[in-house]
Amino acid sequence: MKKIYILLASLFIMTACSTDLDQTPPNLASADSLTDFEGVLNAAYYYQLGSVTPLAVMAEFRSDNAFMFEAPYTEFDAFTSNLTTMEDQFFGPLYTAMYKSILSANNVIENSTDATQIGEAKFLRALSYFKLVKSFGDVTVNLSASPSLTDTSILVRQPAADVYNNVIIPDLNDAISALSTTIVDGRASKYAAQSLLGKVYMQMGDFVNAETHLGAVVSGASSAGISLKANYNDIFGAENEIANSEIIYSTQVSSSIVDEYTFGTDFWNWFVGDDPKSDFPVDADLVAAFDASDASGGGTDLRRAVTLSAAGTTAVKFPKDGGLGTEHDWIEIRLADVILLYAEALNENNSPASTVLPLLDPIRTRAGLTSLTGTVTSKADVRQAIANERRLELAFEGHRWFDLVRTNTVDAELGTTVNSNYHIFPIPVSEVLATKGVITQNAGY
Repeated sequence: MKKIYILLASLFIMTACSTDLDQTPPNLASADSLTDFEGVLNAAYYYQLGSVTPLAVMAEFRSDNAFMFEAPYTEFDAFTSNLTTMEDQFFGPLYTAMYKSILSANNVIENSTDATQIGEAKFLRALSYFKLVKSFGDVTVNLSASPSLTDTSILVRQPAADVYNNVIIPDLNDAISALSTTIVDGRASKYAAQSLLGKVYMQMGDFVNAETHLGAVVSGASSAGISLKANYNDIFGAENEIANSEIIYSTQVSSSIVDEYTFGTDFWNWFVGDDPKSDFPVDADLVAAFDASDASGGGTDLRRAVTLSAAGTTAVKFPKDGGLGTEHDWIEIRLADVILLYAEALNENNSPASTVLPLLDPIRTRAGLTSLTGTVTSKADVRQAIANERRLELAFEGHRWFDLVRTNTVDAELGTTVNSNYHIFPIPVSEVLATKGVITQNAGY
């Protein structure tokens, strides 16, 4: 069976005593009595499941790719303090799951003697904090397997820049050193860690370091068996998950594993309109973007048929045909994403268009489109071309909103002025209340 989770992982769900930092798997022996931490590591992987649907919905429905029909879910497009009403279904589960994963990772890091296990745990801790910081900004930092239950000062939110510099980046550098270049489905690897580090630097606006790490992945991909699939359609679908050459890292999903996300509507259900809160979720602006790609690309953008229904009203990238909806892994990092970020970093570092645009050619050729080399020349136009490509290539893969925020193009792309307070999401109100305000709420909420 390809899924990495052991049955023990499903036992690791528990209820917080006061905050999500207090969570300890109740069936887990004390660290000093354990000699094999594989089960604890698998728990850290397992808890990533809880981030999948919240981040998928947050990234797509907050952006111009999708929208909600039914109140209060329409608050995703309203950019007001009322977004806090979505806590129970989205922000709360994401927040809780990431701190569970962090706690399990901390246990492995502190107590395992296996260098590979520690490298994987550091990757997962960095991934968890990256998801938290992108979503919430400043966050509580816990690097202990046994955080104090009485010292509330450890709950104080730390500046996002400090979380990047003091936790995420060091963890990923350690993971890069510890892990193999071999890609194994659902496991961290050196290239997964290096790709994530490049994405982190892009999020920080550090294009020099981003270029270094993303470039190392692009140049080393072939020797590691990483390559673009010849057909865009072959990237997605449960039948294409095993040993997929384009997928660098994914969070594994299986109907045989109890989902950490306990709500009935998972990401594929939201996208295909199975939830009446948004029967036809695709925003007309995304359809127009595909139309524009057809017109300027010298043909029909083949990604449209893989991404959208024929009517252009639902997203079918993760099809449910044959009852396989619950078997789709969530792609966290794939090669096309890395290539496009690398091209963006090169452009921001003033590489000429003649160097940058050929990187897009394999992606565009696969989509049935012509090269942009020679037709786009200025730095600003290359920047826009890459942004357009990322939108269509990665639609409904959980990138769009975070790309808009990262590139400071929220207002331009949404056609409205959005208060920057709403570029991040509300801290779960339950956390603020449970800590008596030690964990503070984001401005505007």
